[in-house]
Amino acid sequence: MTSSFRAILLEKNGDAFSASIKDLSDQDLVTHAGDGDVVVQIAHSTINYKDGLAIANRSPVVRKWPMVPGIDGAGTVESSSFAGISAGDRVVLNGWGVGESHWGCLGGKARLKGQWLVPLPKALSTRQAMAIGTAGYTAMLCVMALESQGVKPGDGEVLVTGAAGGVGSVAIALLSGLGYKVVASTGRASEADYLKGLGASDIIDRATLSAPGKPLQKERWAGVVDAVGSHTLANACAQSRYRGVVAACGLAQGMDFPSSVAPFILRGVRLIGIDSVMCPQAERRIAWERLAKDLDLSKLDAMTTEIGLADAIAQAPKILAGEVRGRLVVDVAR
Repeated sequence: MTSSFRAILLEKNGDAFSASIKDLSDQDLVTHAGDGDVVVQIAHSTINYKDGLAIANRSPVVRKWPMVPGIDGAGTVESSSFAGISAGDRVVLNGWGVGESHWGCLGGKARLKGQWLVPLPKALSTRQAMAIGTAGYTAMLCVMALESQGVKPGDGEVLVTGAAGGVGSVAIALLSGLGYKVVASTGRASEADYLKGLGASDIIDRATLSAPGKPLQKERWAGVVDAVGSHTLANACAQSRYRGVVAACGLAQGMDFPSSVAPFILRGVRLIGIDSVMCPQAERRIAWERLAKDLDLSKLDAMTTEIGLADAIAQAPKILAGEVRGRLVVDVAR
C-alpha cells in the first residue's frame, strides 16, 4: 500500500484561505486524524453542497485547520483495529462530521472511525456508491420517512423540490421506481427532459413555490421531499393534502421557515426532519440496502458526471450556484 497520496487540503491563516491539491503522507493522517481506527483506500468521493461551502470558504463548515474536505467516501479497507471490519472490506462513509471536524475523503486515503462505516452492498461499485453519496442516501431516508408515515403510491402526487440537484434527482428515480406519481419542482426549465427521464410525471417552476404564500392553500401533495427550505417548504406544507407528509432535508433557499401552525392542526400535515449526518447505524444500513435494491442504476448513471480530484475545486462554486445537474463523482486517482 502506498504511504503517500494526493488530497484536497483546505488551509486558513487569519483571513488567508487556500484550497489546493497536496501530496500527503500516512503520518499526516496520524497527526490530523489519529483517533480513527480504520484506514481506507478511497477509490471515489463526491462533492455535496456542504463540500462546496467548505471548498469555496463560503460558510464556517470547517471546524479545524488544515482540513481535507469530503463528507462522502467509498473504498477498500487497508488496515483496521475496529472489531468487525477487516483489511479488504469494501465500505462507504457518509457524514459524521467528516470533512468538517475530522479529515475527509477527497483524497487517496482516509483514517476514519469504524463505527461510522457501512458495508458497501455487493450490488454497488464504489463509483455507484459515490454517485449516490450523501445526497442519494438522504433521498432514501426521505422515501423511508414517507413510507413509515403511511404514504402509498395510490395516495396522490408526491412533490420533489430542488429536483435537478442530487437529492432531488435520486428521490425522483426512487419514488417513480416504487410507483409514485412524482412532480418535480425546478428553476431550470431546460432540465425538463432530464427530470422526466428520471421518472417525473410533471414539472413545475420553482417560482410557484418560492415566494411568500398563504398559510393554507389548495390541497395537492400526498407527500413532499424538500431540499430547499424557507418559503418553498412553507408553501409545500400549505399545499399538502389532509394528513400529508413532508420530509425536509435541505436549506438551499434558506434556513427560515415562514409558516404557521395551520397546515399541522387543521389538516394534520406531518413535517418530518431528515438528518443524514448523525443517522443511527442500523438505519443507514437499511437505507444502503434499499438503494442497492430499489434504485435503477441506469437512471443513476444518467444523472452522474465523473471528474478528477483536480477538477473538484472548480466545481464547488458551481454547486453553490445551482449550476450542477445531478451528481458529481470524484475519481481521486485522477
